[in-house]
Parts: sequence; structure tokens; C-alpha cells
Amino acid sequence: MIAIAITLLILEVDVPKPESPGTLAHKLAEQWPSYAAYFVSFLTIGVIWINHHAMLRRVQVVDHSVLIFNLLLLMLVAVLPWSTALMAAYLREDAGQHLAAAIYAGSFLAMAGSFYAMQRHLMQRPELLLPTIGPDERAEVRRRNRAGLLPYLVAVAAAPLSSYLVLAICAAVGIYYSLPSVTRAPQES
Repeated sequence: MIAIAITLLILEVDVPKPESPGTLAHKLAEQWPSYAAYFVSFLTIGVIWINHHAMLRRVQVVDHSVLIFNLLLLMLVAVLPWSTALMAAYLREDAGQHLAAAIYAGSFLAMAGSFYAMQRHLMQRPELLLPTIGPDERAEVRRRNRAGLLPYLVAVAAAPLSSYLVLAICAAVGIYYSLPSVTRAPQES
């Protein structure tokens, strides 16, 4: 599902029509909001995919709650191609840009919230985890996942001010989480 969502993102980037006026370079340059929103969303979904795999490497068994949290996460990831297209379409518009930015940031906040809820559930139940996952690592996983919620909340709050600021905050969160954690064990690269 995550791979499908990431693939659907590019389908929202239009190929300029040859018969429309202007050079191809100009038509491509006009679509920069689509490229920017695509990049931020691709990076974010990619980071969720990587972190989902890291989460699964810690788990020895799942309970019903983990399955429900995972289903919620997949549902919210599936929304991102739509919210990305909405953001790209309204980024430079006079009307609608702030609502589109709020929906875009809100979709990231909801996705991050669902991932955090799943991680929190797992980290509070050591019996679901591998025996090698100790209290310090569980606390670090919770802290690192919780840290992403505040910037997305700030991005939602910033939507009435600037859609560009929302895009920049969401990009910064994606870049932050794409970097390796300095406290992460070497086998979790």
C-alpha cells in the first residue's frame, strides 16, 4: 500500500500539452508547485516506509491493536496523493491556498499521529517486542516519533499565514527523519 501511494504521487504531475502556448521549458517551470509537493510527500512517505520496516524489526508478535493501528496508518498514507495534488494545485492561488495547506499539513499530522500511536502501543508492551529491545531503546523510539508531531501541528497552525511556510515545515520534518538517528544502534541504518 505504501508503494502504491508513493507511485500515485507522480501521476498527479501533469505532462504539458504540446498544443498549449509556450515552450516546454516554460510549461515545466510553471509546474514547480507540483514538483515541490511531490518531493515533500515522496520523502515523507519514504520515511514512513523506512520507519515502518524499522518498527517491524523490533517486533516479535503483533496483537489486534497493532493491526488496527497499521490499518489506520495505511488509510492515512493513501490520502497523501490526494492532499499532495490539492496542495500543488492551490499553492499559488489567491483563494483556497490556506485551506489546501491546512489539509496537506493535517494529513501529515494525522499520519504521524497514527504512526506514533502504533509505536507507543508497541513500546508500552515489551512482550510484543524482541527481548533485546530494552527500556532505553523503547523510550528513544517514543521520543523520536513524538518529536514529529509538534512541527506538523505548527504547520497546520501556520496554514492561515502561508502555504509556502507549510510546505517548508513539512519538508523540514521529512528531511529530519530521513537522517539517521545518532542514538540508533548500528544494525538499524
